[in-house]
Amino acid sequence: MAMMKKNVAIVGATGAVGQELLAVLERLEYPVGTLRPLASPRSAGSTVRFAGRDVTVEVAGPESFAGIDVAFFSAGATRSRELVPHAREAGALVIDNSSAFRMTPDVPLVVPEVNPEALRGHQGVIANPNCVAAILTVALAPLRQLGAIRRLVIATYQSASGAGARAMEDLEVQTRAALAGEPVVAKVLRHPYAFNLFSHDSAVEDNLYNGEENKVVAETRKILGQPDLGISITCVRVPVLRAHTEVVNVEFDRAVDVEAARDVLAAAPGLALVDDPAENHFPMPNETSGTDAVRVGRVRRDPSCDHALNLLICGDQLLKGAALNAVQIAQALQD
Repeated sequence: MAMMKKNVAIVGATGAVGQELLAVLERLEYPVGTLRPLASPRSAGSTVRFAGRDVTVEVAGPESFAGIDVAFFSAGATRSRELVPHAREAGALVIDNSSAFRMTPDVPLVVPEVNPEALRGHQGVIANPNCVAAILTVALAPLRQLGAIRRLVIATYQSASGAGARAMEDLEVQTRAALAGEPVVAKVLRHPYAFNLFSHDSAVEDNLYNGEENKVVAETRKILGQPDLGISITCVRVPVLRAHTEVVNVEFDRAVDVEAARDVLAAAPGLALVDDPAENHFPMPNETSGTDAVRVGRVRRDPSCDHALNLLICGDQLLKGAALNAVQIAQALQD
């Protein structure tokens, strides 16, 4: 039986995530009826490509949501706070990719492979998690079959796509300049990016952790339903275009067998086990970019702690870290 078509709006349709949303909706054959791409005034009148045709971009405003069934938001927290109430008033279901509502108690924060039950009883707004938290929890969730997770120590290696299309373009420009022996000028992020890495550029907060790190801690706890989970994290920008890598130490409440961990990871939805010590082949951004599955490998015991394992995780920031997860939420609500 064919699914009923949905009229879909995308706020931020011309941005990196918006463009990926269009591609994912088409590739996964989400039943789009009318498509309404929305963006800022400077993008109005341009077109986006969807299902073999050009669709004109309109200015996102309070009146943009009449007749819309599902509205995907990916234009930042300020625009979400401004326009989501209007989308809800018009009767649209909102799936929001910004940080605006993630920690609002009655707004589900959902990774479909991890906590689909959170969708029950939603009030019309569903939050799409921070990219690091989404990729991380896909890999953590199946490990809970082996024991309760008590503590995480995380280091991230985050790609330019997390800062948007302009950051990706600037990384390419800086890299060409560096290779040509020309001055490297940072235009989007705070520091030179080509052949460099630096602490995540979000503001350092009172606890001396930056905004990205504090988001990941809070959101991971909410997604996993563990408000007291111990988490220590350091987030770093690296000169990679679109896949985030995470090194994670997972401490359990009991000893966990490495082979058992590999088995549950290999069988889990949304994951691909890439774990070949003989070939020194583990998850890498160049193999993960453009793919749906989160890759996990380098599964090994922590010799300093009897109850801990080390993992290497990699996921496409624009896909499972953003657009793919949002469309999967919409699909879950269709079932």
